Amino acid sequence: MLIWTAKVNRRKIGLALMGAVILGAAAVAATVFWGGDAQASASMSPKGVKTAEDRAAYLESWGWQVEPEAVSVEELEMPETFGEEYSQYLELQAAQGFDLTKYAGKRIKRYTLNVLNYPGGTEGVQAHLLLCKNTVIGGEILGEGFLHGLSMPDGQQKEAPC
Repeated sequence: MLIWTAKVNRRKIGLALMGAVILGAAAVAATVFWGGDAQASASMSPKGVKTAEDRAAYLESWGWQVEPEAVSVEELEMPETFGEEYSQYLELQAAQGFDLTKYAGKRIKRYTLNVLNYPGGTEGVQAHLLLCKNTVIGGEILGEGFLHGLSMPDGQQKEAPC
């Protein structure tokens, strides 16, 4: 039998616990105060997205149901500098919390997946996910005549057809 004993300073433990409670309260207050996009904060972490299942789960965290296998995977090189022609696209990505300018000149992959639950119909609706290594750095939903961020339009959520 092994017995361990330790001398515990109750004051230090109490201060550490109080500090943890204060930090937790500050984090909650900051989230409530600064808020941000409610859908973006509800989505899973963009890091560690390695497999087809991870990409599908990431899009599912935004409310989308997709076919897990990508329709296409393209390797792209981001421009060294983003001209005026990129301004609207950069704004779209920034509104979702993505900063593509950090990836200027880098090679990325764009995964295209078919969306199965777009409100109003799914024919030709796809999701693009931009990844640098195993991190989602951008994305959008597009179809005939529209392109928007990863958030579900008008807060709708629709189940995939059977």
